[in-house]
Amino acid sequence: MQTINIFWFRRDLRLQDNAALYHALKSGKPILPLFIFDRAILDKLEDKKDARVHFIHQTLQELNEELQALGSSLLVKCGTVQEIWKELLSTYSINAVYANRDYEPYAKKRDLSIQTLLETNKTAFHTYKDHIIFEKEEVLKKDGTPYTVFTPYSRKWKEKLTTKMVMIENEDGNKEAISYYFQSYPSEKYFSSFQQIGKTTIPTLQEMGFEESRILIPSKIVTRALIKSYDKTRNFPAIKGTSQLGIHFRFGTISIREKARHAQQLNVTYLNELIWRDFYSMILQSFPHVVGNAFREKYEYVEWRNNTEDFEKWCAGQTGYPIVDAGMRELNATGYMHNRVRMIVASFLTKHLLIDWRWGEAYFAKKLLDFDLASNSGGWQWAAGCGTDAAPYFRIFNPYSQQQKFDKEFTYIKKWIPEYGTSNYPEPIVDHKIARERCLAAYKTGLAKAEEMMVG
Repeated sequence: MQTINIFWFRRDLRLQDNAALYHALKSGKPILPLFIFDRAILDKLEDKKDARVHFIHQTLQELNEELQALGSSLLVKCGTVQEIWKELLSTYSINAVYANRDYEPYAKKRDLSIQTLLETNKTAFHTYKDHIIFEKEEVLKKDGTPYTVFTPYSRKWKEKLTTKMVMIENEDGNKEAISYYFQSYPSEKYFSSFQQIGKTTIPTLQEMGFEESRILIPSKIVTRALIKSYDKTRNFPAIKGTSQLGIHFRFGTISIREKARHAQQLNVTYLNELIWRDFYSMILQSFPHVVGNAFREKYEYVEWRNNTEDFEKWCAGQTGYPIVDAGMRELNATGYMHNRVRMIVASFLTKHLLIDWRWGEAYFAKKLLDFDLASNSGGWQWAAGCGTDAAPYFRIFNPYSQQQKFDKEFTYIKKWIPEYGTSNYPEPIVDHKIARERCLAAYKTGLAKAEEMMVG
């Protein structure tokens, strides 16, 4: 039996500039490309028309076509990861498995169990950094501890870029110096290493218990003009002023290195948004308790109202606050919500309605095309005031002034709320002034209680 190596696709669904794939192809053995639809993940999805599953399925079909053009094919399995690897080990003579690292708690636990299984079968498991620029130990304070505030972290992050520079040939054919951490992995030089096999079949959505989604996926092609003007346009939801690349970063259909390199050249504000991804990933890696718990423990003593009727109105975009409702309706219809509006709706849920940030975080996890555990947790805790770079609890977004500032002509609101201005649109479910005072009192009481408990 021929000995092979396997490349395991996960959140890196592309052939170009793929770190672990590059190293696999250079390994000197034929490479069998693999993707596993993990039942442990699929079975938790309530919506059987989940647009993310459909997107992954379509992307795998495109990948398979690319591989077939190279005389290879993509092996796609669906089931329990442990059982599938046992089956693969009994079917093939596998020298080594290559994969890019995933830092979410479930993924780390899964990979550890697979590494143990592989090593028991004398098969190596090689992992690489791919979907972030810097891992947690690469950007640290002078004393070796992790940053917990974004601004000094981002400063050190940018400094780190300049510690190693390389010369590359740019798109114009000229030589230019770029950060070592931005250089691409030229996987295409070694495509001949893919195992030459006949066509394989990908399980259908229906076979996996899912259906096609009608939600449209944003394009991964973004103009240089949009990135150049990003700092001026990003806060206005009525215009296309953001890249909407979140889902492509999430599933690795684009390279973070390439986009960060272009961002550094074109717009520092956009680069900062990419640094936030690394920052929240680092926080998740360094402080895993942020999954389901407040980064700042004292905020666990805030007493939430958790009114289910109010929560349902928030989910449905029926709060009577137009900028909030427009955002929620956009999310429900498209799987996307404008970044500025995400902050407004999160602040409204946690501060105006005094509903636990975890409820909002879970709703976003169900709905967002670009759902990422680290960023979602970080963003919601920022809004609730209990995170790292948290907005102080007494800073409460006024939805009316936010709308006046960022959607003055009501263009975004009217797009998503056609009944706005008629008797069919609901009255506000809470008065802004009353909600603000109630929030301040609840937080003040909760923090006082925390101080008492912690001292005691």
